[in-house]
Amino acid sequence: MKFIAKDNITKFLDAASAKMKVYVPVDAGKTTDYREYKPGTTVSKKLKTTKSAKDFFFPQTENLVEFKISGKNIEITDPRKECEDFAVFGVRACDARSFAILDKVYLAEPVDTYYKNRRDHGIVISVACARPAETCFCNAFGIDAAAPEGDVVFTETESGYAVEGKTEKGKAFLEGFDMFEDAAEDAADEAKAKIRAIMAKLPLGNLDKSTFGGGKTEELFNRPEWASLSEACLACGTCTFVCPTCQCYDIKDYDTGHGVKRFRCWDSCMYSDFTKMAHGNPRLTQKERFRQRFMHKLVYFPENNDGEFGCVGCGRCLVSCPISMNIVKVMKELTEGNEK
Repeated sequence: MKFIAKDNITKFLDAASAKMKVYVPVDAGKTTDYREYKPGTTVSKKLKTTKSAKDFFFPQTENLVEFKISGKNIEITDPRKECEDFAVFGVRACDARSFAILDKVYLAEPVDTYYKNRRDHGIVISVACARPAETCFCNAFGIDAAAPEGDVVFTETESGYAVEGKTEKGKAFLEGFDMFEDAAEDAADEAKAKIRAIMAKLPLGNLDKSTFGGGKTEELFNRPEWASLSEACLACGTCTFVCPTCQCYDIKDYDTGHGVKRFRCWDSCMYSDFTKMAHGNPRLTQKERFRQRFMHKLVYFPENNDGEFGCVGCGRCLVSCPISMNIVKVMKELTEGNEK
């Protein structure tokens, strides 16, 4: 266990950014997003970024492959340039857990080498949530906001941060900094206890999950509540784009005039053309698309992943949805309907 004074955080980020690219949360108008740290950058004090840190490992848009056509010859080029180590500072417990969920998808056979390449080079520096918001409910999904996952974990104390390397990659990263000092675990334990006490009082922390989980497809699929819940949905996809665990994507080819560039970009199961194929669309109504999103998070994913839910309780969908429809409302209404 190490310790760093709050006054030395800037010194740490300056030194770290001299070693590799470091990304930190920065306030940019009405949003808070990750930006590359440069000396003088002001790190945001807000709880969470507007979008999650998922973008570093599963980008919103990425160039997969390029085809250069010359007569009857086709030259194939791999455009990947992500070969340098980088660090993401300020990742919260919910987002840190989301990487483990994405790993189950993209590191399973056949491995997504684009995702793996970024995971191999990325260092996740998480920060325990000293001041969680009322929209947070990560503890309902078994996530400890006081002890986030990650390669390196910072825990805020009264005078600074307790710092711990949690993985071999994280321990190696911490070597060579002169602003850290050895520390006992008492201060960190006290800070963690305070965070857990706050989390225990949050209104959504005791969210009932008993209605959901693997094996509940037949029980939930044809519930009448899906029609009323989906009725006001705008199908805007906002919830999917701020969600740290959504995995859907589309692949498109673009004619450059002398070849083809193939891109992967985020997609949303809320869109009417999602999964549309030559014969048509298997989900013709908004109710079916709405149901798919929440059944995947709450039933299909845990059924295929040893009971782990596809939600990390970050609360972004509660904040971002223009009609205030979110996974909490869905869970509560289906649970209440189950009790009638």
